Amino acid sequence: MKNGKNPNRRQQIAITEANLNPDNWLVFKVEPAAMHIVHRISGKTQIIQS
Repeated sequence: MKNGKNPNRRQQIAITEANLNPDNWLVFKVEPAAMHIVHRISGKTQIIQS
């Protein structure tokens, strides 16, 4: 599993807009055009485009 950090307020809004629960996701990489997140329990990763 990748080491993630708790999302900040702006990141939580972006995760919510992607129809995901921000309480279940950690941010492990932030790029100018995308945010990479990993699920706290399953370790599944997703990329949210901005």
